[in-house]
Amino acid sequence: MRLPGTAQASHLVCARCGTTADGPQPTWTCSVENGTRNYFCESCARANIRAIEGRLDSAWW
Repeated sequence: MRLPGTAQASHLVCARCGTTADGPQPTWTCSVENGTRNYFCESCARANIRAIEGRLDSAWW
């Protein structure tokens, strides 16, 4: 079982909406929160860019 926001070398899951993608996605955002690496799809990253740039944990958005 994969947890949301975790990644394998060839499979990504958005920690916010659950969108999946195969392979690296240059438009996705990666964030490390509490020692855990989270990936966010382009749509979620664009919708929350100010919070991301302000380094707010995704729980705040």
